[in-house]
Amino acid sequence: MIYELRIYDAMPGKMPALLARFENHTLGLFDKHGIRQAGFFTTMIGESYLRLTYLLAWESLAEREKKWQAFVTDPEWIRVKEESEREGPLLANVSNQLLAPTSFSSVK
Repeated sequence: MIYELRIYDAMPGKMPALLARFENHTLGLFDKHGIRQAGFFTTMIGESYLRLTYLLAWESLAEREKKWQAFVTDPEWIRVKEESEREGPLLANVSNQLLAPTSFSSVK
């Protein structure tokens, strides 16, 4: 397995809209495209209270490329993203890392 760590820093005042977009739209589209989430988190204490962190689980880099490309080009996603950002962008910064579990990790 490969895990993708994605960190989204919301624009000030936009965290509720970002969370709503995930809960009401993005997760359904993830399911549609076979994208498996391993968890979603908001920051309680730490660098930024405007941060959404989540993990995706992939069988391979090829699976990630195929399914992520299908998601980002899905007309429904494009519409949802445009509608949710009509009054300005929701995100100030996005970062991601692809992670491989160690031999002693509880997740494989």
